[in-house]
This record gives sequence, structure tokens and C-alpha cells, in this order.
Amino acid sequence: MNVAETIPTSPVPRSRTRRRVLACAAAVSVLATAGCGQSISGTPVAESALAVRHIDGALPDLLPAAQQFPARYPAVVLPPQAAAAAAGDLDGVGAGATVSPATCTPPEPEAGAEPAAVMVGSDDASRATLTVELSRTAEQLARLRDRLGGCEQIRVGRAGAESTVTTVLDNTVPAGADDAVSLRRTVIPDVGGAGLTQTMQTSIGQIGDVRITVTSMTFGTGQPDGAAVEEMFATAVRGVRGS
Repeated sequence: MNVAETIPTSPVPRSRTRRRVLACAAAVSVLATAGCGQSISGTPVAESALAVRHIDGALPDLLPAAQQFPARYPAVVLPPQAAAAAAGDLDGVGAGATVSPATCTPPEPEAGAEPAAVMVGSDDASRATLTVELSRTAEQLARLRDRLGGCEQIRVGRAGAESTVTTVLDNTVPAGADDAVSLRRTVIPDVGGAGLTQTMQTSIGQIGDVRITVTSMTFGTGQPDGAAVEEMFATAVRGVRGS
């Protein structure tokens, strides 16, 4: 076919030409975004719709009841100051600590955020604890997952003591939350003996703006209670979803 023969000889109005140019530009933009040979599927979603939704109810009211903990872990709700300290212990860092590399320092609580609610069950016979923490955050859990993946081993200094914190992400994660991650963490102090080594099994999930963290922690050679973590994570998820 002779391309020249297909070109109309009559002039095209400028307004119609401008509309055609704009339409072509829009098509090129879409193709550049999608890539050659690819199609775009799904329904467009406004960026604001991706914001973390708010879950109604005060965090202490969303905690499991004491009788929902396994019988070997008599549980109590911690007052706010103790709750903040407990949350720091569970990430292996704690308030006022220095971290190397510095990029692995856990973020500070969001300004004006509701204080975390923490409930702890203790098995004195085995020196084990089972902790459920609920906190508010506008951060997607994927951001936390990315940070943990790049901070598998860190050095922590606090109050003149040094320790090595190792975090390993599990391949499997618990069900029920909007998003979730599981990990195993050890905190080994430079001095103090093997009996002070902390080993933790943790499941973290998020439902809206409520982050659920369930941790079994032991000292020395004791192993975390993975079954208890699984049970309490499921219980906490049901409580938050039912709010």
C-alpha cells in the first residue's frame, strides 16, 4: 500500500488535529507505563484509598482477656510505662540504645499516637513469657518486613552493655491478618553468661492501623513456645477484627 495515497488532501481543522495529538500522547503514556506487549488489568484505585484504615476501639479494650491465655501463662495488662519498656525489650533494642548499623534503629513511636497496650503471661517454672502487644501505626507492614530483611544482625549498646541481636524471617506466616510476618530473634550479651541469652519467636500482623505482635521469649537454652504464639496470634486477630 502506498502510504501517501491514504493521506487526505483536504485540510483538517486545527481543533480536530489537537484532539488527535492529545489522544496519541495519552496512549503513548499508558504504553510506556505498562511496557511493550503488556496489558493493564484491574480497576484503578485512587492513592488516598490505599491509606491504612482506622480500627475503632481503644487498644486496651482490644487485648485478649486473661483467661484466653494458655493456663501455664497467667497474664496481666501492663501499665503504660511498663508497656513501653516491654515493647523495647521484644525488639532487642529498647529505649536509649545505640544501634550499629544506625539504619537498623527501630523508628520512634509516631507523634501523638495512642500508647501501645501490652499483656504479658509468665511461666515462672521455665522462665518463659508470652506477650501480646497492640499498637497504632500508619505504616504498612511491608515497610517493617523490608527493614528486618536488611538488619539480620546488629550490635546494640545500652547502659554500658553491648549485645548482638540476630533476626531471621520465617518462610511461613500466620493467617488471619491483612498482612503478617514471623521471625525468630536472639539477643546475646557480650558479658553475663549463656543464661542471659534471650530467644524469641514472634508473629506480627496488621489489621488496618492496629499492629499485633505476639512473642514467646525464653532465657538460656529454653526454646520459645511456638504453639502458644500461634494460638494467641489467632486470638488477638479475632479480637481486633471483631471490634
